[in-house]
Amino acid sequence: MAWHVVIAGGGFGGFYAARTLERVLPPQAARITLVNDVNFMLYTPLLPGAAAGTLEPRHVVVPLREELKRTHLRLGTVIGANPDQKTIDVRTLKGSEEHLSYDHLVVALGSVSRTLPIPGLAEHGIGFKSLPEAIELRNHVLRTLEVAETLEDPQERKMWLTYVFVGAGYAGLEGLAELQDFAADVIDLYPRCRTQGMRWILVEARDQVMPEIPRPLADFATRELRGRGIAIRTSTTLDAVTADDVTLSGGEIIPTKTLVWTAGVKPHPVIARLGLPLDDTGRIKVDATLRVEGHDDVWALGDAAAVPDPAKKGKQSTPPTAQHALRQGKTAGRNVAAAIGNGKIKPFKFKTKGVFVDMGQGQAVATTLGIRWRGVPAWWLARSYHLAALPGTKRKWRLLIDWNIQLIFGRDASELGGLGRAPGLGADPTGGGTISSTNGAQPAEAQPDATGEPVGPS
Repeated sequence: MAWHVVIAGGGFGGFYAARTLERVLPPQAARITLVNDVNFMLYTPLLPGAAAGTLEPRHVVVPLREELKRTHLRLGTVIGANPDQKTIDVRTLKGSEEHLSYDHLVVALGSVSRTLPIPGLAEHGIGFKSLPEAIELRNHVLRTLEVAETLEDPQERKMWLTYVFVGAGYAGLEGLAELQDFAADVIDLYPRCRTQGMRWILVEARDQVMPEIPRPLADFATRELRGRGIAIRTSTTLDAVTADDVTLSGGEIIPTKTLVWTAGVKPHPVIARLGLPLDDTGRIKVDATLRVEGHDDVWALGDAAAVPDPAKKGKQSTPPTAQHALRQGKTAGRNVAAAIGNGKIKPFKFKTKGVFVDMGQGQAVATTLGIRWRGVPAWWLARSYHLAALPGTKRKWRLLIDWNIQLIFGRDASELGGLGRAPGLGADPTGGGTISSTNGAQPAEAQPDATGEPVGPS
């Protein structure tokens, strides 16, 4: 009877674990099931490009059913597990709960944005970790330009044209740089906004941006951003947020309608409900082979696991980056295959070979094999790397076409905030309830949708 391998999570780690298992195991040796809440893998390094209109949003995701040929995709949400009974609990798309049994389990559930108990942050902050958040942020920037263009008061307009990002890691720095580049491209369409000018501010609690990269590269990135008029506040924290301003440490109050929070990540909340040993940061304890402590048939990787970092001689955990999750997925796939009887279990040995930080059109910083790059060469290297790393030939071509179209024609300035939120049949587009039918019949009573707004009868 074939072994059953269940992979929880379809991000970088889960996707590459499944693909590796498909390649190293014969079809009759194991049945592979991947549980994920969506049917795609988000290629997160390209998320800032999707937010800035450089890339079509569908081109920064990898359809799991297209790329995984022998893996059974089960759409649902992992809500718990029982390692003693070798089952995981899944809430299906229909809302029912199922218990999947496994012979080997790979946990690759990733992380969510880490928030702090800052007054007003949850109510007024915008995240930047998922595709919906990226598209919403792009739409929000365009809406602020639209509103500002209608205002007579320069001070009120300034508030709408001020954008504050908190967190200067990969997501914060790249997201701000790409969106500022996008806004600079389209602001000519808004005469009042162009005359007023925008204000972009990057806030970081540590003493430098991008602590993951060498200090000289971080300093170059800082100079590049400041040269574009972006204010950078290091050794500064966020104290409070309201609908109209943010308060920074030291008491500075900045009037703004936009606060983007990118200050770190934490393991997915369900990790604490899997019955597995956790470290002080809430990540699953694993050894160098990615096997969970005390569980020979459970493996964990990526942001969900405290994987010993070979670059730090195992004294620290690997950083939460895509390149680590990708290679941990491959290692987990090979080790699960070895545990089944195909190969030898080996430790995770990858050490970071390079870092790419894309900062908009023609600007980036990078380090590869000890060589430091900046400007256009670094930007070209970053795009070449992502083109090579993106799974699927069709996706590579779409990515290349998007980039070249944007170079020739520029970015599109359409605000598409209504996509995916169609009004109910008969709904009044002015927000006044349902519209009477043309034959004079009275409409049924409007029912509220998930947002609380009235919609027409179905």
